[in-house]
Amino acid sequence: MAVFESAEKANGVFTKLFEILLKDETFTRRMRDAGITVHLIQTKPDIELYITPDGVQNGAPARPAAIRIKMSSDSAHSLWLGNLLMPVAIATGKVRIKGNVAKVLEFVPLLRPAFDRYPEIAKNEGLPT
Repeated sequence: MAVFESAEKANGVFTKLFEILLKDETFTRRMRDAGITVHLIQTKPDIELYITPDGVQNGAPARPAAIRIKMSSDSAHSLWLGNLLMPVAIATGKVRIKGNVAKVLEFVPLLRPAFDRYPEIAKNEGLPT
């Protein structure tokens, strides 16, 4: 059974997650300094988010992002809960990342607070944790 009953639910949860991260000055400054933008594509249900230091936008970006991450919404849920490790997700093809390798390596450590906050977001949204 899928974790998310609708694209609207998945979109709301993951938008909220990145909006929380973007409230952190260190996070946004480091994204800006490194020129990091992210196009997040999730399937089943399908959502697309474009994350920049200035905010989260719904849909595909007007121009290519520095990093493109594609996975199912269920994989994203498992990843942010810490039940699916990024190296395993990449090795098994559950997560596909495209873009500048240096930018990816800079971006991944910035996401640490997301792993700390996501379980609370999921619980508040009535999702399985």
